Amino acid sequence: MRKLITLFLLAIVPALGLAAGGHVHLDHADIDPTDQASLQRGAKFFVNYCMGCHSAKYQRYNRMAQDIGLTDEQVKNNLMFTTDKIGDTMEIAMSSADANKFFGTTPPDLSLIARSRGVDWLYTYLRSFYIDESRPTGVNNVVFKDVGMPHVMWDLQGWQKAIFKEDEHGGEPVFERFELVKPGSMTPEQFDGAIRDLVNFLDYVGEPYKLERQRLGVKVLLFLAFFFVLAYLLKKEYWKDVH
Repeated sequence: MRKLITLFLLAIVPALGLAAGGHVHLDHADIDPTDQASLQRGAKFFVNYCMGCHSAKYQRYNRMAQDIGLTDEQVKNNLMFTTDKIGDTMEIAMSSADANKFFGTTPPDLSLIARSRGVDWLYTYLRSFYIDESRPTGVNNVVFKDVGMPHVMWDLQGWQKAIFKEDEHGGEPVFERFELVKPGSMTPEQFDGAIRDLVNFLDYVGEPYKLERQRLGVKVLLFLAFFFVLAYLLKKEYWKDVH
């Protein structure tokens, strides 16, 4: 009994940790993994804004092309650097040593970030940078406090400041809302759509076979249902004379 209680506590500790750390409401990403146009736009944003520092080393360019409805030529002309080959994984040129020198740490590979963090967390995080002159990068994030990542998509979103209110119980100030200080090249609605596309792509990268597996799963369930009916009818036929 004691072992069962210990295993139960070990199982729920990570969930309790996430619940205790999540003081910010996470917006629903509302992604659609079947929307190839969204995945293509997300791939564009990933290459242009994320791959300067972050790799997706478990994803190959040619596999991505096949899955999101692009030809190899389209990927080579629009989503690859000149030295890469279509069969290569989505690595970056920056070494870990250079990353540590520039940023003080190595930016994580994003192959599994959607699976580890969740799409709602990513969607909210990428839209939650705000001006903070006390930080080395000049920005902070309400979802990931004191984040080391700069606001790489500022030219699209613009600059915003965070409004906090005092906590009723005397704790840390509570985030209330954002105020746009300087508009970017996109409206807030357009930027939300761009982030949704990016998160949709990161969700795909985390599990490229998900849709294929789901389609196969439906076929397997239909086969099992058919086989069950057939087996039941055979059982009745075999046992009809047994009293």
